Amino acid sequence: MKIAVLSPVAWRTPPRHYGPWEQMASNLTEGLVAAGLDVTLFATGDSLTTATLNSVVDMGYEDQRGQDAKVLECLHISNLMEQADSFDLIHNHFDFLPLSYSGLIKTPVITTIHGFSSERIIPVYQKYNEKGHYVSISDANRHPDLNYLGTVYNGLDTSNFSLNPVAGEYLLFFGRIHPDKGTSEAIQIALKSKRKLIIAGIIQDENYFNDRVKPFLSDDIVFVGSAGPEQRNDLLGGAYALLHPISFDEPFGLSVAEAMLCGTPVIAFNRGSMPELIRHEKTGFLVSTVEEAVDAVTQTAGINRQYCSEWANQKFSKEKMVEDYLALYHQIL
Repeated sequence: MKIAVLSPVAWRTPPRHYGPWEQMASNLTEGLVAAGLDVTLFATGDSLTTATLNSVVDMGYEDQRGQDAKVLECLHISNLMEQADSFDLIHNHFDFLPLSYSGLIKTPVITTIHGFSSERIIPVYQKYNEKGHYVSISDANRHPDLNYLGTVYNGLDTSNFSLNPVAGEYLLFFGRIHPDKGTSEAIQIALKSKRKLIIAGIIQDENYFNDRVKPFLSDDIVFVGSAGPEQRNDLLGGAYALLHPISFDEPFGLSVAEAMLCGTPVIAFNRGSMPELIRHEKTGFLVSTVEEAVDAVTQTAGINRQYCSEWANQKFSKEKMVEDYLALYHQIL
């Protein structure tokens, strides 16, 4: 079976810091290669992979600013589609744009829908509803107007995360600094809990950071910037709990799975995929308000960190993701 994996070209695959879609394309590619498949990864030229790398874009447009994103995307996607006959299956991690080629090629295309940036993109997915093969990354993130082949949870390289059986003292916010992710709410939870908070992530909304985050920074509310793979395990594993007070229906939430792999419980607002990722009162707490989150902080000491890690390893490993996708590949072919 010859598989082409199409990754985005915003960032390198795998990303240096941020880039969840690129990270999942990488994890799947490496897992498929380990399973013995013939895989070609279509990604930026500086990408790292054990598969065959095919690229017409040297660096991602977020890694090297000044490039025209649309031009890079057109060159990148067309490069794969013009070689489509060389593959048994194309696995698209690049949103809706590649679907516009799928009616012109014979090779089946399976698309992992990592989320919907807007309701306005739905008509493209609808157009290819019968021909395409759509996979959701959580049951919560399914659109009622689309047909789905299955749900496959994002899979992580569990060797990058080690269980820390002893809880640290600090709370952790790990994600984009953006209103959707609830950085401000995490600060309020920490202040009311009288615990130190470490904030790690890229600043995606500068005004929000300046207005709602920066004024609170102190010895107890610490912003450490973007944390790459090297720091991630230590930061997540050393935390008392991960705070995830999202204000949108999140499709998945990689940091939630990553924290639990390290044994760290997660206190999250009960939206989107959170009930699928977190076992309430077993691997963390599903809450609705800042006040409920503060109460959950006091109960977190009762969570078994060993169980957190075992639960996450069982549900969110790269191997489990590859196994689930291979079953879908065989179903299509």
